[in-house]
Amino acid sequence: MTHTSTPNTSRRHFLVSSAAVGSGLALGLSFAPSAMAQAAYTTLTPNEINIWVVVKPDDSVVIRIARSEMGQGTRTGLAQLVAEELDCDWSKVTTEMPTPGQSLARKRAWGDMSTGGSRGIRTSHDYVRRGGAAARLMLMQAAANRWNVPVAEVMAKEGVITHAISGRTLSYGKVADDAAKLTAPDPKNIVLKKPSQWRIAGKSMRRLDTADKVDGRKTFSIDLQLPGMLNAAVMQSPVFGGKLVSYDDSKIAKMRGVKGVVKINDSTLAVVADTFWRAKTALAELPVVWDDGVNGNTSSATIDAMLREGLTANGDFWQRKEGDAPAAIAQAAKKVEATYTSPFLAHATMEPMNCTVRITGNRAEAWVPTQSAEGSLAALAEATGFPLAQCDVYKMDLGGGLGRRGGHQEYVDQAAQVAKKFPGKPIKLVWSREEDMTHDFYRPISMAKMSAGIDDKGNMTAFHVRVSGQSLNALLSPMSIKNNKDTRQMQGFWEEPGDAQLGYTFPNLLTEYVMRNTHVPVGPWRGVNTNQNGIYMECFIEECARAAGKDSLEFRRALMKNHPKHLGVLNAAAEAGDWGKPLPPGVFRGIAQFMGYASYSAATAEVSVSPKGEVKIHRMVFALNSGHVVNPAQVRAQIEGSVVMGLSGVFLGENTVEKGRMKERNFDTYPLMRLKETPKVETVLVPTGDFWGGVGEPTICVVGPAVLNAIYAATGKPQRDLPLRKHGLTLV
Repeated sequence: MTHTSTPNTSRRHFLVSSAAVGSGLALGLSFAPSAMAQAAYTTLTPNEINIWVVVKPDDSVVIRIARSEMGQGTRTGLAQLVAEELDCDWSKVTTEMPTPGQSLARKRAWGDMSTGGSRGIRTSHDYVRRGGAAARLMLMQAAANRWNVPVAEVMAKEGVITHAISGRTLSYGKVADDAAKLTAPDPKNIVLKKPSQWRIAGKSMRRLDTADKVDGRKTFSIDLQLPGMLNAAVMQSPVFGGKLVSYDDSKIAKMRGVKGVVKINDSTLAVVADTFWRAKTALAELPVVWDDGVNGNTSSATIDAMLREGLTANGDFWQRKEGDAPAAIAQAAKKVEATYTSPFLAHATMEPMNCTVRITGNRAEAWVPTQSAEGSLAALAEATGFPLAQCDVYKMDLGGGLGRRGGHQEYVDQAAQVAKKFPGKPIKLVWSREEDMTHDFYRPISMAKMSAGIDDKGNMTAFHVRVSGQSLNALLSPMSIKNNKDTRQMQGFWEEPGDAQLGYTFPNLLTEYVMRNTHVPVGPWRGVNTNQNGIYMECFIEECARAAGKDSLEFRRALMKNHPKHLGVLNAAAEAGDWGKPLPPGVFRGIAQFMGYASYSAATAEVSVSPKGEVKIHRMVFALNSGHVVNPAQVRAQIEGSVVMGLSGVFLGENTVEKGRMKERNFDTYPLMRLKETPKVETVLVPTGDFWGGVGEPTICVVGPAVLNAIYAATGKPQRDLPLRKHGLTLV
């Protein structure tokens, strides 16, 4: 058996190169896909055909999944793709997750292990399919060798290899050992199946991670129990940037179960006890003095003033310029202007931040619900000072990720810092809900000033948008910002096709981004900047359509002649959503389209609004073109999830700042949409089969504007300031 040695990679180099990030960004580690695919065919363990496929003697198949599972269905979708090319029996498929330490030991054979930006399938479909196909070819060759016949005479189907001429058959499990010893085929020469040939991929197969969630067997990271485990509760400076002045651990030293207080850094303390409740209770009793620092006087009002200043500031802020939009708007027969605002939003994942670390001798292990396994490994190595080869991370399924558990790994560092004080003891560090809510990396706050010119025939002659807001990359990837220009903040307004292209053509166009960063840390939030920009763009287009005296759908169509895929989903949503057909009295429609994460989406909404401001969303219809569809049922489930999250943000969600700290501490002040308020959701999938797009995030950018435009139709008043509950509009 051949073993591959661990590469000589320094911790610092790994940390620098693994600019690990979550939703909206890919992990920065570089690897050549062809080289990585070739490495996938090196047999290293028993029953392993290659690193993607393990076939056991009983014919069961284990498919390895490098991406994280957080409810989005990536595990099942990737398994379907591998199983499709392997041509195995789906009923005998299970999965397992390799660790980043195992991957590093094999020269990063599994490649990018991060999960964010709706990239789980769209950026790995090719090499995982080739891994499955290579395993099938090797199994067929092993059977042909045993029968002493040309491999061209055998075929494989549903885990059985058949020699048609003689009628002999062998199951995969019978030849797996022989197959593992063969030289792998060149992945570049493998011909993959066409989607029209799929029997597992492209079908609504049952999810592989549902049963144990339903019956309670599932162990999430927060449920983990290890022998001798201690529990830690954490407290961080209530003001971002604040410092710890003093604490008196003698006051809690004799409390039941308390093992001690650990100062993690200048702004973070933890209490360790035999149970989490005792640790949390003691932490609440611990006398602590904080220095709020210069940020202690910051409030939502001062942040609002700073953003509004950005809307009128002088400077070179343009990111896309075609013609002279300001001049064309000034000369237009009709001028339309509007300013929209979006607040900070917390991720509010069901499972708060947590991590378990055990340090034994010169080895560190972590159990983490992470979107970036390699980022967690890097954080563990940095915190402990151990070489990467002496650390490993066991990925647990996430109780929600939504971008929070990617680029920011402070909870891993915190658990490791505490574990260093208790060698040999597993330390499970868990954030309280209050800590999780007040120390998030929030969706960036922003404002957008929109202007347009309309001629005397109702045609839009110019469009100008200026976004003033906080930059994600200023914190996550500062080297990507050139001359204070962060193109990422203008997702959905890009010229380049492929990820977040603007779906309209204007004779004159100007897009600007004015960076205005606050002391509040921000990070990717499902849909990242498309979920805000989609509202800005589509709600303003609605205002322009009404100013021009034109139908909302027809007004958009006239601007989309050069964007057939955008137009395709708009038409599909309009048709399925019965656009133009009569509605019951008091019910009104809205429509929107946008692009994000390489997929095209559109939606219609049917809404009624009572005189008291009670909003009932009766029905939403979505159209999505993600190029290919691996599991239609799961795509629909992701769209339905985006409705709940998107509408929670539109109607309810807002994190506000008072005296430098976040006011909302739990779900009593940060409510989420309830089941009874959720509309009927219908989905039309219109994949064109010529690209691979994302699924988890694209549709959230049309949820809000479709509903907001329907409310506009119902009330005659545009809604520009979120959340709507501030203005007396409530969900029923």
